[in-house]
Amino acid sequence: MSRRRTLALTTAASVIAVGLAAVAALPAAADWYGGRHQESGSYATGAEAKGARASVPRWLPDGATSVEYAMGTTGGRRLLKATLPTEGLPPQCTDAPHPGAGEPELAASWFPEGAEDRATARCGLYYAYVQGDTLYAWQLNDDWIKEGAGR
Repeated sequence: MSRRRTLALTTAASVIAVGLAAVAALPAAADWYGGRHQESGSYATGAEAKGARASVPRWLPDGATSVEYAMGTTGGRRLLKATLPTEGLPPQCTDAPHPGAGEPELAASWFPEGAEDRATARCGLYYAYVQGDTLYAWQLNDDWIKEGAGR
């Protein structure tokens, strides 16, 4: 085999290998990039969650337990799950049908898919619903911006 042909084949093989490595790395890079702008925490009570993060909604009852919270570090995207101390939604929430609910913009293993189809209330800027004694709520970035919180 000629030296020129060997060089061409080696170059082509190298380009293919680099291309395959890049294709394989893209999903991992996307997960890393998306995840680096998200923080989450677990708290024993609503009071603890509000004490730890100023962005946890003030309408969350202090006596709520098993609080899970996720937030985008850029913007107003939020997820919240908590066991409520009393039956029903917190008093600051108002009934609102689900057709206006937008799809949550974050994902977490503890937050159900399709939540937007179950929303029954608005709690501040959050869409929410209760399943048993568990509250699920999420805030959309556009609502946060419209409210002026993004300034």
